[in-house]
Amino acid sequence: MRLPMLLLRWTGIAVWIGLLILPFAGLRQAVLIAAVIALGGLLWSATIWVSASSRMQALTAETARRIRPPEAGWRSFRPTVPQRQAFFVLLLLLLMILPLGMNNYIMDVLTLAGIYVVLALGLNIVVGMAGLLDLGYISFYAIGAYSYALLSTKLGVSFWIALPLGGMAAAAFGIALGVITLRLRGDYLAIVTLGFIQIVNLVLKNWDSVTNGPNGILNIGRPAIGSFVFSQPIHFYYLILGLALLTVLAVNRLNRSRIGRAWIAIREDEVAAQAMGVDTTRMKISAFALGAVWAGLAGVFFAGKFAFVSPESFTFFESVIVLSMVVLGGMGSIPGVILGALIVVILPEVLREFASYRMLIFGVALVLMMIFRPQGIIGNPRRRLELRPEDEDAIMRRRTGV
Repeated sequence: MRLPMLLLRWTGIAVWIGLLILPFAGLRQAVLIAAVIALGGLLWSATIWVSASSRMQALTAETARRIRPPEAGWRSFRPTVPQRQAFFVLLLLLLMILPLGMNNYIMDVLTLAGIYVVLALGLNIVVGMAGLLDLGYISFYAIGAYSYALLSTKLGVSFWIALPLGGMAAAAFGIALGVITLRLRGDYLAIVTLGFIQIVNLVLKNWDSVTNGPNGILNIGRPAIGSFVFSQPIHFYYLILGLALLTVLAVNRLNRSRIGRAWIAIREDEVAAQAMGVDTTRMKISAFALGAVWAGLAGVFFAGKFAFVSPESFTFFESVIVLSMVVLGGMGSIPGVILGALIVVILPEVLREFASYRMLIFGVALVLMMIFRPQGIIGNPRRRLELRPEDEDAIMRRRTGV
């Protein structure tokens, strides 16, 4: 992009942000902030532009035809498998010792972030991998929470038995929703899933004999191991850390399996995937079911931690928040989704002193992401299905009969 276009783009962004800040900060401060944003953005873009131009000029015409120019910054770094494993172990150790120096407030925030990490990873299966826009995902979260609430208060079922039962209940509703929406795509699918969450919310509010209506359900049993009852924030932190770790491992394995590659094929081109022999019906239903499982598990944990559930905790706005985490981090990227969930949950707490500006900052950040990096923070702008070397060998053996 040429420098005049960069100047025009950053000037427009700066003016837009200045107009948003004007009612809160006054004319002088709004102009100052807009000028800083315009100057900083122009300098940053100009630096990248000059660097890219110099690299291209250094390549000869013969070299430019044969090789691709080296990517700048962090994109050129490709860690090896041992490096990834070492980083994962170090990160896990850090998360294990993190609560030792934290107060209960920070523990509660990190626990809430863990819940949303599980929810975002589950939604990433449906939206990021299979490409199915699900606006009613939080309804499975509600089904899991109310399943444990009813099992605990009516039948006295323990948390550990209700945990898989809540996941299976959510998966059953996910299969039902998948069957209903088999022939729908795009906006029509989004409208049906939006209607599904409204139906679930109305049932929770009006079925007084079962759900206790808007008053919710109280005195839900907390998790316990023998005589040890989970009651402190640090207990729930380690519990959600284990659940989030299990979710990451399971979703990662799904992503690398034949099922995950079938989801990616459906996301890129459903007609082509069906023509190549992918059972799109079964794959789409499995995406809804497996995504709902993690929402159900998170709902059981939510009910066990707070010992109270009500319909107000499972609204359409919660679905929008979880979807924002997936889009912000990068659809289809597990590290990106985790990072997006942590940013959306933790950043508002960090900016609590600017309570009047938090939603404004969040909105500006999302708009800037859509302008400059629509694929997300950690996302591949060209999410195409590429064959692995072992897949190419298998195809060649099948063709040659060797």
